[in-house]
Amino acid sequence: MLLDFGFDYVLENDRVRLEPLRIDHLSALKNISREENIWTYFLGRSNGQENFESYILDAIDCRKKEKEYSFAVFDKEKNSYAGSTRFFEISDELNTIRLGYTWYGKGFRGTGLNKNCKYLLFEFAFERLKAERIGLGAHEENIVSIAAMKTIGCTEEGRIRNLFPSIDNHGRSDAILLGILKKEWHEEVKHKLKTTLIKI
Repeated sequence: MLLDFGFDYVLENDRVRLEPLRIDHLSALKNISREENIWTYFLGRSNGQENFESYILDAIDCRKKEKEYSFAVFDKEKNSYAGSTRFFEISDELNTIRLGYTWYGKGFRGTGLNKNCKYLLFEFAFERLKAERIGLGAHEENIVSIAAMKTIGCTEEGRIRNLFPSIDNHGRSDAILLGILKKEWHEEVKHKLKTTLIKI
């Protein structure tokens, strides 16, 4: 697979551009980061509402350490940065990759932006990196996110029990695991997802 962490990958179509996350994206994304509901299902270093600069610096550092590769998401239709997403748990030995840490401002949700982003990311991972599978996951209480992943072609594969504190801090919640395989992408998912993309 061999993702080149030193290379600035830019993924784009008519609707969206994904560009490597940089420190200068901080000011462009800071106002969106103040929307508290973005961080409801994020834990630890992902809690951008408290220290967004540290969140951005950590993401950049993870790329330098060749652990993760984060993107800033630019909505061409709205001419504005919309959020961020990243590849992580990248395994050359297994030829697998995970996709997550995805968040968008409320004004960009339900607009078709996410489907365009996922199409570009899946295409890149399966066709350029030649990954065998992409893994995704979500807090079991994040029903909207789980439904969105299934809509773009992901299959629910299982759960990790009691991984997260529940959102109300009473008890624990499971993580729902989803995934998509290279064969599924080429045989069905790519075509179906492409037909749903909303363009300018």
